Amino acid sequence: MTKNLINLLAKEKVFPIIRKKNPQEVLDIAHALIDGGIQVLEINVENPKIYSAIAEISKEATVCAGGIITTLQANTALQSGAAILSSPIFHMNLVKLSKDKQVPFIAGASTANEAYDAWKARVPLIKLYPITALGGALYVEDLLRPMPFLNVMAQGNVKLSEVPAYIKAGALAVGVGRNFYEGYSYSEISKRAANIIKELKG
Repeated sequence: MTKNLINLLAKEKVFPIIRKKNPQEVLDIAHALIDGGIQVLEINVENPKIYSAIAEISKEATVCAGGIITTLQANTALQSGAAILSSPIFHMNLVKLSKDKQVPFIAGASTANEAYDAWKARVPLIKLYPITALGGALYVEDLLRPMPFLNVMAQGNVKLSEVPAYIKAGALAVGVGRNFYEGYSYSEISKRAANIIKELKG
C-alpha cells in the first residue's frame, strides 16, 4: 500500500485538500474534484461530522484523512473509510499506528532534522508544512540537495498555479487547499482539476 501511495501521488502530482466544517460542502467540493479527474484527495477532519463525508467519498476516490493529531482521530478516520492518514506533525504514536494498521502515513515536517527523522522512521511521504512560510519551491530545492532520497510533498497556502514550480524543485506531489476551490463554482472546480492534471501530464 505504501508503494502504491507513492506511485499514485507521483502520477497525480496535485493533491487537493478540502478544509470545511460542513459535511455537505465537503461532499460537493469532493464530487467536483472527482468529476475533474482527481483520484486521491485529502479531507481535513475539522470536526466529528466530517467522518460521514469521508465514508461517502471513499466509495469513489482514495481519501486521505488530514489534520490527524491523535490516535483516536486516526482510528475513527480509518473506520470511516480513509485509506491514508496525514498529520501536520511527526509523532511516533501515529507512525506506530500506521505500521500496525498497514496504512500509509504522511507526516508533517518543517525543518531538515524533522524531515530526516521522519525518513528514519520509514514514513513514506513527508509533508513540508507550511511551505509558503518556509520559503516555497526554493526551500524544497535546498532541502533535497543534501537529502535527495526524501519523498516530499509541499503543502501550506500553495496556489494551483505554483504546482509546476514545486514539482520542478523536486516535490513528489503538491497539496493545494482553498485556492483550488474557494470562490469557484463546482463546474469551475472540475475544470481547474482537469486543467492542472493535463498541464502536469504534458
